[in-house]
Amino acid sequence: MNKSSTGFTLIELMIVVAIIGILAAVAIPSYQGYVLSAQVKRAVGELSTYKTSYESQVSNSDTVTNAELGYVPSNLTTGNAFTDIAVANADGSGHLQVTLGGNAHPNVTGLIVRFERTVNGTWQCVIDPSATPRWSNALSPSACNVI
Repeated sequence: MNKSSTGFTLIELMIVVAIIGILAAVAIPSYQGYVLSAQVKRAVGELSTYKTSYESQVSNSDTVTNAELGYVPSNLTTGNAFTDIAVANADGSGHLQVTLGGNAHPNVTGLIVRFERTVNGTWQCVIDPSATPRWSNALSPSACNVI
């Protein structure tokens, strides 16, 4: 009688483990890049929601404190309810600004996201990575300028 064996040989198992290792070596850095990019885009998106409140306050010649803007600090930023994120100048220009920190990835901690308003009322997104040593311009949203 012939006895048949079932199962995998050691070589087959080693090949499968090697393939999984190669896939992980490629996938993990890509995944981390996507996480960093998503956190930056989230901060830009959250900050841009306050442009409408800012415009309303400026057009009524009111102050632009966090309370008037309805600012709710994000867990990705170092912002709090007591430090104003907005600056309104007498000539009509100004900006909204937050700094990434909190639960943000260490590679983007310290990144400054700012929306600058001109005297004409146009907005421009500006990213300042000067306090972020591991910054890569690939992480910047396409609508933002990196200084």
